[in-house]
Amino acid sequence: MSGDRIELRTGDGTLDLHVRTPASGAGAWPAVVLYMDAFGVRPALAGMAERLASHGYCVAVPNLYYRTPFAPFDPKLVVEEGPERNRFRGMIGSIDHAMVMRDTRVVIDWLDGHPAARKGAFGALGYCMGGGYALSAAGTFPERFAMAASFHGGSLATDKPDSPHRLASRIRARVYVGAAEVDASFPQDQQDRLEQALTQADVPHTIETYANTKHGFAVTGHLAYDRGASELHWERLVQLLRDTL
Repeated sequence: MSGDRIELRTGDGTLDLHVRTPASGAGAWPAVVLYMDAFGVRPALAGMAERLASHGYCVAVPNLYYRTPFAPFDPKLVVEEGPERNRFRGMIGSIDHAMVMRDTRVVIDWLDGHPAARKGAFGALGYCMGGGYALSAAGTFPERFAMAASFHGGSLATDKPDSPHRLASRIRARVYVGAAEVDASFPQDQQDRLEQALTQADVPHTIETYANTKHGFAVTGHLAYDRGASELHWERLVQLLRDTL
């Protein structure tokens, strides 16, 4: 597997972009922007990017926490009240959709000039908080994303002005949302609101609930990781990419 760490200048500093491409084969590959979960860019997430790249994709993972000094989280401490959980919440709150979309513009521009990335539309993929950013990317840059996938994404259809569902009328991508059965960050009322928004906007989409799962089921190393559900998510994701890119 081939991988690089690229430094990109933004209006807020230097964004480190982690890129994975297939180990063999020549030419350009369809590109996918992978939006990290709240635990940040780390070996487990890099491993998932590598697995996706092995299916024939150029996978770009931007470090969305680049604006703030960051150290990896201990998942076991994050679930308990205390300093580590407070730091975790602080990192999540340090970024928003406007910031991430500005970062996405920079990543798109870089991919457009990178020989390993095929010209044309890209894919947007996100886990946990990254799921919302994937949908926002499809709505903010409708001409650039042919697919958007969210797995156990949270806050996808809230009352906030930057809620991803408000961009449904701009989305031209095919959308897939893989929801956990138990997920306080994406309850049934949000699912219904997102379904209504996508349907009214004639966005081709699927919202699927993964039975007997909790928030985080797809991500390697997460406390809620579920091997069976995660493997199903891989099947859904790879098929979606094949159908759209």
